[in-house]
Amino acid sequence: MTGKDLDMKKPKKKVDVCGYPLSIFFIVVNEFCERFSYYGMRAVLVLYFRYFLKWDDDLATSIYHTFVALCYLTPILGAIVADSWLGKFKTIVYLSVVYTLGQIVMAVSAIHDITDSDMDGTPNNMTVHVALSMVGLLLIALGTGGIKPCVAAFGGDQFEDHQEKQRSTFFSIFYLSINAGSLLSTIITPILRAQDCGIHSQQKCYPLAFGVPAALMVVALIVFIIGSGMYTKTAPKGNIMLEVCKCIGFAVKNRFRHRSKNFPKREHWMDWADEKYDKLLVAQVKMVLKVLFLYIPLPMFWTLFDQQGSRWTLQATTMDGDFGIATIQPDQMQTVNPILILVLVPVMDSILYPLIKKCHLNFTPLKRMTVGMFLAALAFVAAALLQLQIDPTLPKLPSGAEGQIKFLNVNDGQLNVSVDGTATYTVPSFQSSGDYLTFEKPFKLILTNSNMTASYEVALKSQARQTTLIDPNLNMIQVEDLNKKPEEGMNAIRFVNSFSTVLNISTGVGTVAPLGASNYTYVKQGKAEFTIVKTSGESCLYSKQMGFGSSFTFIIPFTMDFTSPDCWQDIQEVEDIKPNTIHMGWQIPQYFLMTAGEVVFSVTGLEFSYSQAPSNMKSVLQAGWLLTVAVGNIIVLIVAEAAQLPDQWAEYILFASLLVLVCIIFGIMSYFYTYIDPAEIEAQFSQPEYEEEKKRRDSLVMEIKDHVKMKENEEVKQSKM
Repeated sequence: MTGKDLDMKKPKKKVDVCGYPLSIFFIVVNEFCERFSYYGMRAVLVLYFRYFLKWDDDLATSIYHTFVALCYLTPILGAIVADSWLGKFKTIVYLSVVYTLGQIVMAVSAIHDITDSDMDGTPNNMTVHVALSMVGLLLIALGTGGIKPCVAAFGGDQFEDHQEKQRSTFFSIFYLSINAGSLLSTIITPILRAQDCGIHSQQKCYPLAFGVPAALMVVALIVFIIGSGMYTKTAPKGNIMLEVCKCIGFAVKNRFRHRSKNFPKREHWMDWADEKYDKLLVAQVKMVLKVLFLYIPLPMFWTLFDQQGSRWTLQATTMDGDFGIATIQPDQMQTVNPILILVLVPVMDSILYPLIKKCHLNFTPLKRMTVGMFLAALAFVAAALLQLQIDPTLPKLPSGAEGQIKFLNVNDGQLNVSVDGTATYTVPSFQSSGDYLTFEKPFKLILTNSNMTASYEVALKSQARQTTLIDPNLNMIQVEDLNKKPEEGMNAIRFVNSFSTVLNISTGVGTVAPLGASNYTYVKQGKAEFTIVKTSGESCLYSKQMGFGSSFTFIIPFTMDFTSPDCWQDIQEVEDIKPNTIHMGWQIPQYFLMTAGEVVFSVTGLEFSYSQAPSNMKSVLQAGWLLTVAVGNIIVLIVAEAAQLPDQWAEYILFASLLVLVCIIFGIMSYFYTYIDPAEIEAQFSQPEYEEEKKRRDSLVMEIKDHVKMKENEEVKQSKM
């Protein structure tokens, strides 16, 4: 068996289709399913945290970015395991099993019925769901990150030397499958999440939204294993990243040992590694370090970019998703990014860059990356401007020790409300006092109508809202209101019955007691119809066109004539929480700017890294590039926690300002960067004079070793004598 046979295990019978190895079909399908699984799960993740686990926006954002950071840290581990121990094939299989288990655990964690013992639709033991979620996400991060550096390279291994053209085409198809999986999953999984499902009660279907990606991951694993007999499997050859790290470590340690002025300085600090490592390797490490130094400012771009799945998705939950022909879910807005990528990449490559070249502008890769960072900063400025428009539409909810109250007059006559003897409000018949009044301390309330006066001492609960119904005898009936905006675009409605008899109301409202209010009923956007029935059998049909995320109280006056065809006009509506009025379409400009920045920054960055990397160290720079994504997500956690800004628009401006600052620093670093040709530098070390120098150095090392050994032998002889 030859050395080549030891390095590579070829399939028993290689099958080609149209010049391409049949094995790549299994790899492309595997990648499509895996990317569908990852991006599908990630698309709904922050809403799962927010609405199922009931975390606030800040905690949901923090855990989301921690997960993404882990997904981009584990590729280093996967690359080391594949190259130094298991090989690419076994690494992909084993970690895909871990990945699949993680997706299944996530799907199980989202089943509310497993701890919903009282069957009210709310899990009774949220700790179980949180624990399962964290285990699932940890397994997913290990799986998706671990196989990330292996799959594309494994696909490239399937081609022989004479199939260079086919190999190039394969990588195009491979990345197309990534974008196709990402696009389809970000469209489909939010639709699945929006469905209602459950055993005992119907809730948003997160188990289905996580379950379908889990099923796709099972398919990915099965398809990949089916192709096992057709693969060319290369044996582990040692990891170049470890070799680079050892070389750098030796140079640092050797420099520290020789820090005295008695030792001559060297042109570059890596030259201290010459004593142990080959000059070619040292030169290659120098080239890598030169590029890695430029990577230092890059994480800030990813800090902003990855907030599309967290802060921007949460921003969309406060907006109106009615696009006429369809209602868009907040998490579906993320599909704008892959759609724009498919449009902008060919536009940039075929139109914009050639046009700039014709204008004789030196638009170098590093200049492109600088522009990309600036565009991302502009995207966050656009997000901040949009947030300033959204904020006035959000309810002013109580905080701290505050409580809020409004008065509702359910008698046929005007009502005067005096608070602490200073402020007096006039409330018309069957109407509300208007906006909520905010109080921190108990207050004296004086009520007056045409017949009598009554006074009360009122104390409000902290951070609570309430409506006080005032009947004809000036009795107070206090009912609790929502203290937050309805979730996921639902509308909370309730009815107040001013009749002295019971009313029955359809569409889930039920029985409403005399001079009382019904519980909240949640209805979706669109036309909602309610049939109000008296005990005598008379009925009235009332309909209301509902928006996104509102709350209404409907007052049924006892003067309403059920026999009239226009009886519905007597019902008075009180808007407790305004619906979302800013359209989700206004997020498109910020998505356009961010995606344009991504195309100019990310695609160019990968191209630049590849062109500046030594032939055997492309993977090292790929690992460094992925590491910048991980660090960027960690920066989100640090900045968001340290800043603690009360307004979301201010946080957007802070991130934009930081990126502009980093953009300037990167621009200065780029100005002093000198582009190199790694092949040309490497060729210098294959010249005859270099080979002669290498031989002389090796000969000198051998002479020194022989001299040391001879001296040791003499010392041994003397000691025996």
